Amino acid sequence: MIFHMSVRCNPILRKTNLAVWRAWRSWKLGQHPCTVHSSSGPGPLDKSEEQSSVSTEKPPHTPVMLKEVLHYLDVQPGQVVLDMTFGGGGHTKAILNTVPEITLLALDRDPTAISLAEQLAKEHFGRVKPLLSRFSELEALMSNVNIKPGSIDAVLLDAGCSSMQMDQAERGFSLSKDGPLDMRMDGERYPDMPCAADVVNTLDQQALASILLAYGEERQARKIASAIVEARRVSPITRTQQLASVVAGSFPAAVIYARKDRLNRPTHVATKTFQALRVFVNDELNELIAGLRAAQAALRPGGRLCVITFHSLEDRLVKHFLQGDDLSNVDHFSSRNRTTRKEKKDGGSDYWLPLRRKVITPEKDDVKENPRGRSAKLRAVLRR
Repeated sequence: MIFHMSVRCNPILRKTNLAVWRAWRSWKLGQHPCTVHSSSGPGPLDKSEEQSSVSTEKPPHTPVMLKEVLHYLDVQPGQVVLDMTFGGGGHTKAILNTVPEITLLALDRDPTAISLAEQLAKEHFGRVKPLLSRFSELEALMSNVNIKPGSIDAVLLDAGCSSMQMDQAERGFSLSKDGPLDMRMDGERYPDMPCAADVVNTLDQQALASILLAYGEERQARKIASAIVEARRVSPITRTQQLASVVAGSFPAAVIYARKDRLNRPTHVATKTFQALRVFVNDELNELIAGLRAAQAALRPGGRLCVITFHSLEDRLVKHFLQGDDLSNVDHFSSRNRTTRKEKKDGGSDYWLPLRRKVITPEKDDVKENPRGRSAKLRAVLRR
């Protein structure tokens, strides 16, 4: 039976998404691979989709808040740095260019990203060590490569989907480019892992609505889930723009681009649906928890951690973790609930000292240069 083991084990996801949990439990895929590649072609989509706020003309990777990351990591010669989300390598390259006399561990779950890291390792012989791994596999991997806990000087964790993944239509992350509805960050590493097409074509309406609400904070989750179920009765939904059309079809034409992003630009109504499916397929929230715990174990006292998030679910989780809260408590995912934890006078926890009390956001010029980073939030802390 294929389903997220962490959905079964983590109280956060079980308590908030019982419908999703029950659907996964009853969904037996056996050894069947992702069905997304069997698509016969794209579904119809209005040409106005090209107006999506996701740019199609960006370079492979533009690092978000680069100045701030370099400042707060404060990497020194001879140190060991762990980039937990190598992606296109933008942050890693900048760190190496600034302080070349370091050892840099380049981690990513995406084989495509690791291929880029291997190329960079050839350019910086002995300095860059590519590591193909999920966050949840990191502690075991570091033990295998003889990296001891508490030996890392600086860690960067840039959560979410990389620009490189968004720009590759065949990966199925972007609604602005037609491609197979895949969304698996691991690529073909786990061929039996369900993809986004499996989710939208298999789970029942209640489960789909729960996913959209929980992971996309989509207010019209029920309406969209109903539209998906109706559409798949006619034909399986296997393409990105096919899904975008289904979502758009559940709204009046005037509403499709009525939503605005933080730059006040029209945003397609399917944007939150795509986010929710991506987060669910890749188990991103549980992986982020695992990543934060791995970073805590890896850093030496006095080591630095920078975490970049791109939506409120991620940032809320990171905030509570750094404050020392118990992430198994579902109440921490509600902004209305106040924790009973006693906060230290410096605003930190037993493990972390904030380098800046308030969350750091991109400057206006940075957002204009790299609109994809408009929603980014950076939290920087020192390991006690």
